[in-house]
Amino acid sequence: MQDASSEADRERRPRLTPPIADTRRAVRDGFIGLPPDALVLVALSGGADSLALAAATAFEAPRAGLRAGAVVIDHGLQHGSADVAERAAAAARDLGLAPVIVRSVEVGADGGPEAAARDARYTALQAIAAELDAAAVFVGHTLDDQAETVLLGLARGSGPSSLRGMAPVNGLWRRPLLGIHRAETAAACHHLGLQFWTDPQNADPTFARVRVRESVLPLIELELGPGIAEALARTAEQLREDDDALDHMVEEVAEDLAEHVDGGIALPAAALVANPPAIRHRLIRLAAHAEFGVSLTRTQTLEVARLATHWRGQGEVHLPGIRVDRVDGLIRFIAAI
Repeated sequence: MQDASSEADRERRPRLTPPIADTRRAVRDGFIGLPPDALVLVALSGGADSLALAAATAFEAPRAGLRAGAVVIDHGLQHGSADVAERAAAAARDLGLAPVIVRSVEVGADGGPEAAARDARYTALQAIAAELDAAAVFVGHTLDDQAETVLLGLARGSGPSSLRGMAPVNGLWRRPLLGIHRAETAAACHHLGLQFWTDPQNADPTFARVRVRESVLPLIELELGPGIAEALARTAEQLREDDDALDHMVEEVAEDLAEHVDGGIALPAAALVANPPAIRHRLIRLAAHAEFGVSLTRTQTLEVARLATHWRGQGEVHLPGIRVDRVDGLIRFIAAI
């Protein structure tokens, strides 16, 4: 009887295929640095990426001495979204995840529907993580998502802060699947017998990301050869390393250079001129953001830099909530009245 029972268990247990093994290995790496018995929450939409992530997390977490739950966010933007959310939650419970939270959110209009939905989702996830004292939230972004993000950043001319893509670990947020292709997550779900939801918006060409996914990347691979997504992901990783190093360097330089003045902060014009543009522009952006919480565009940054590099006695520069002038060799960032 015992042999028959063991044989039946083996027949029910899914075969360990490469996609299943790869997602589990990625999740194990995603646990690095978490304290024992910590709670990890999987942001679950019911799609292939997040469902494969949930399955791997449910399998690996107890073996790593961790607890694992799931959060399903219902944006309410599509007909039947509540049913999709409940099916995703049921799948999470079947996988053994606990707790499983379903939360409805209201999506605003700022930045367009995609950005507004993302903001509402992350705000809700962060609030739930705080309520449950979770150590990390796992998000199911894949290597393909990373490549799309880099291409979109390149098209917008957003600089290294955009081209660096998504970090595997960023505070509360962890993205274990950034080295896994979307096709692998779908295969893992199929091999595990998990039915995933396909979001119709993922095929809607009105979204720039969908056009990149369905048209731009395939065309680039057709013309230049395979491996473009991997190359873009490697580029993002290298840029992220360089960008982090420059930001750290600038923070140290700013501590030595910055002077507090009445109503704001100042930087020596001579020091800005002496530094290369990458450092100079970061110092300017850091001064505006650290003192006033204002993020400068490149055009605004260059306009301020000209007060140091191309000084001709020009007037002050007006920024949102800030006026910048040059007095006695100092570039002063003063709160606008």
